[in-house]
Amino acid sequence: MPAADLITSPQNPRIKNLLKLQQKPAERRQQDLTIIEGHRELTIAHQAGVAVQALFVCPELAADARLQELETMFAHLPEWFAVSRAVFEKVAYREGSDGVLALVRPPRRRLEDLELPANPLLLVLEAVEKPGNLGAILRTADAAQADAVIICDPRTDLYNPNAIRSSIGCIFTVPTVATTRAELLAWCARRGIRTYAAALTPRARPYTELDFRGPTAFVMGTEADGLTPELMAACDETIIIPMGGYIDSLNVSTATAILTFEAVRQRG
Repeated sequence: MPAADLITSPQNPRIKNLLKLQQKPAERRQQDLTIIEGHRELTIAHQAGVAVQALFVCPELAADARLQELETMFAHLPEWFAVSRAVFEKVAYREGSDGVLALVRPPRRRLEDLELPANPLLLVLEAVEKPGNLGAILRTADAAQADAVIICDPRTDLYNPNAIRSSIGCIFTVPTVATTRAELLAWCARRGIRTYAAALTPRARPYTELDFRGPTAFVMGTEADGLTPELMAACDETIIIPMGGYIDSLNVSTATAILTFEAVRQRG
């Protein structure tokens, strides 16, 4: 590990800034920075080309083998800080941390920046508000090699540290874009992408009856409210996952996974 004075005070300006970035979306937007905690998540982000600005490591918590990997990956990073266990545990946002935390500049994309194949598979989330659901859906997108995740009118910061954690870094491996409903619909129409709204309505068809081999976007709503009537009405098809028990719906991340892997199966 590069030589560095050990930060032992939570009043250190860099530590105070980490806490602000962890807790306040406005600070993350203003500084255009976010936090990644964990060696695995940081490695995935680094491999995806994310720009790391600073590294904070607790030598007492980080395994020697991981320290050696970090030294190799970030040999030329000037901003490298050793942190005492007490201070690291103050800035860590999960239990059982492995002593690695990084300050990174998250990628910012627009719809027009997406480089799509001729036959894209897209996951669209409207007004997502739970970082855990966003993270789980990003893991599905990564596993299924979906071409992008698009968030319409998000209610959570896409690069919330908890979303990064729950996605295990997949928010950096899957192109992710925030946009508006109107922009999304116009963009899909220009590109001939068929939109499938997942919603419990009289006109909804079982997902097993449809062909997802063409350009496809699955459009998912929040668990509390579902899709807005405007977005639902604007989609090309409304689909359901038939339910055989007492409940009439699934967790949005589970439903998204079922639809996504059906599309993957159909595409062979």
